[in-house]
Amino acid sequence: MQTKVVAFDVTLYFKKLKKLNIAKFYRKNQQIRALELRVMDEQNQTLGVMPLYEALKIAQSKDLDLVEISPMANPPVAKITDYGKFLYEISKREKENQKHSKQSEVKIIRIGFSSSPHDMETRVRQAEKFLKEGHKVKIDLMLHGRENAHQDIARKKFDDLLSMFILKTKVEQGLIKQGRILSMVISATK
Repeated sequence: MQTKVVAFDVTLYFKKLKKLNIAKFYRKNQQIRALELRVMDEQNQTLGVMPLYEALKIAQSKDLDLVEISPMANPPVAKITDYGKFLYEISKREKENQKHSKQSEVKIIRIGFSSSPHDMETRVRQAEKFLKEGHKVKIDLMLHGRENAHQDIARKKFDDLLSMFILKTKVEQGLIKQGRILSMVISATK
């Protein structure tokens, strides 16, 4: 019976882990500084609180590593496991979490002081598309010259725009004046 030898480049694996910032957080074996540890075995069964040298003996007898999982606990928690397998499981969990977390952006829509109703409807359709995708929408209205004196008309423009939405929206951030720009942030209600 022949055994198949599989080549595995450990340095490339640890470089990949370093990019994910995982490998540097966990101390193992002689790197552990605590004198007493709460030790868990590979099946996550608690072996109890014991001195470091005793935990290292148990790990070496099983040909596994002692990995410090929670250094800030009192006493610190360590697990007897294969270090490479442990890092692989963590990187797998990190990737899974990144897949499920959806990034939400703030999309900006600009309207003019003298925008026609048709232009406003176009902007509303654009904003609704962004809201359906789960983004927040910031609506900006820039005031030029004498338009600054007529902020009441600009506020009415925002009210008209909000009334055009078919989707139910909520105002995340009310009307704010930043220099010459009036802006408001809205999001879709669920």
